[in-house]
Amino acid sequence: MLKGKTVLLGVTGSIAAYKTAYLASALKKLNADVHVLMTENATNFINPVTFETLTGNKCLIDTFDRNFEFSVEHVSLAKKADVVMIAPASANVIGKLAHGIADDMLTTTVMACRCKKLIAPAMNTAMYENPVVQDNLKILKNYGYGMVSPAVGYLACGDTGAGKMAEPELLLEYILQEIACEKDMKGLKVLVTAGPTQESIDPVRYITNHSTGKMGYAIARVCARRGACVTLVTGPSALKPPEFVEAVAVKSARDMFEAVTQRSAHQDIIIKAAAVADYRPKHVSGEKMKKKDSELSIELERTDDILAYLGAEKREGQFLCGFAMETENLLENSRQKLKKKNLDMIVANSLRVDGAGFGGDTNVVTIITEKEEVSLGKMSKEETASQIIDRIMAMR
Repeated sequence: MLKGKTVLLGVTGSIAAYKTAYLASALKKLNADVHVLMTENATNFINPVTFETLTGNKCLIDTFDRNFEFSVEHVSLAKKADVVMIAPASANVIGKLAHGIADDMLTTTVMACRCKKLIAPAMNTAMYENPVVQDNLKILKNYGYGMVSPAVGYLACGDTGAGKMAEPELLLEYILQEIACEKDMKGLKVLVTAGPTQESIDPVRYITNHSTGKMGYAIARVCARRGACVTLVTGPSALKPPEFVEAVAVKSARDMFEAVTQRSAHQDIIIKAAAVADYRPKHVSGEKMKKKDSELSIELERTDDILAYLGAEKREGQFLCGFAMETENLLENSRQKLKKKNLDMIVANSLRVDGAGFGGDTNVVTIITEKEEVSLGKMSKEETASQIIDRIMAMR
């Protein structure tokens, strides 16, 4: 994913420095070229050998290391860098960068970088909330630095509050958002639906399906990484919504219909990946329905057809993509849905195919438009999402 990309990690004097080792390892697994710059104080918390082992590159501390292969290391690295992340970032280094002080390898290199720079503060709550530190962070924001806000929690000093460095998984998301994809969707507004809906029978029971939301969440994540302004309308899911998207949580088919139709007119692309219930109980009991010896029948009524509404109301230039999951006659049924609901594209998959269907991490789909059918092999849902978006962008 990050092959050919160079990431500079700055590590300052904080107990949170050990977390950056996990980040360096994760970046290396994604084939990034990772270089670590440490302040002298940082070496009191973690040994540079750790980073050298994880990245395969020399960890730099001294600005004037005469044994290094480049004559002017900070300039050479600055030219190579695609993104810089300082994690943990101490109050001291934040203050230096805010006021143009460059007196070690880390600060001189960062000053020389023209790429995006990200800051992940880590410090005592009182220090983080100090007006001087907050002013310095505002200065860096004005200079274009990105901020990964610290978490609130128990700190190494024993206090509880803001100042805990963000977890490596979140730091990785910020880096991927910057450099994982070309920003070919910048300026586009995209709405994605995902997950199941729940149709209440009584206060305890409901009708639903096996959808987890993984496919829709992957699509939303890919669109955001490609620069789109993404709204994710999601039914109940155990998944955490992707970073950098606006997540709108809904429960029933009616909730999803209202959330989507309120926003649809302003979207450039709408991708309906949710598994919306076709029917709901006609009468919902206000109390729990007690078990009886006799049989129980539940009268059902149709839910709102969101995709049909979007197809009928589609404005000029808007792209509408639907999904179809079938157990038989996959292509025939999907083509009928494409035409009937005025879609530009439909993504079809079958529960009968190994690697497709609900809950898994892979999918096997066929992308259908008016002019063609393209069958994709078994791949991860994120790879599938990228292929879908590639085809949408090629058709716009």
